[in-house]
Amino acid sequence: MDKLTLHEDPRSGNCYKIQLTAALLKLPLERRKYDIMRGETRTAEFLQNVNANGRIPVLQVGNRFLPESNAACWYLAEGSPLIPADRFQRADMLRWMFFEQYNHEPNVATLRFWLLFVGEGNLSKFQRDQIPAKRAGGEAALAMMNEHLAKHDWLVGASVSLADIALFPYTHVCEAGGFRLRDYPAVCAWLKRVEKLKGYVPMD
Repeated sequence: MDKLTLHEDPRSGNCYKIQLTAALLKLPLERRKYDIMRGETRTAEFLQNVNANGRIPVLQVGNRFLPESNAACWYLAEGSPLIPADRFQRADMLRWMFFEQYNHEPNVATLRFWLLFVGEGNLSKFQRDQIPAKRAGGEAALAMMNEHLAKHDWLVGASVSLADIALFPYTHVCEAGGFRLRDYPAVCAWLKRVEKLKGYVPMD
């Protein structure tokens, strides 16, 4: 396999999911760090050479660049047990990965970023007005996960998959966004199962 380099901000759950995928698969991964709060992904060099969209993570494979965290995780995991062999389970895994990007991350991760890194006092009026809806959306996403995980050890099938890896990062730090994990006991038990996986690495 070509050399793998992760262009990342270690505080990002989207970046962490790629690191975690590589760790579970024992794939060597070089990490190049950027500070998004200082605009380091908006420089002319980054835009021209890494990602014209000015965002991270980006997985560099040799001389090629693959943005979008879930696409990068799929690239790393294809052919491994992290992607189910069963056709329906593969589609169900993708369903949870889409859920993470459309329902979970825009609410849970956004509140964490606003409250932990930007600071509520520095938010615009538009952002402050969005907090109740973001919180309701995040709580709905966590509740949906909790209901499913009360009946299943993993989100898809009988073992860990990319669905779990996609949803783990921002879920396990959701309290920084004002959510209470203790309200979701099945989610808490699932977090512990992920942390016990062989090869697991914590978020920086």
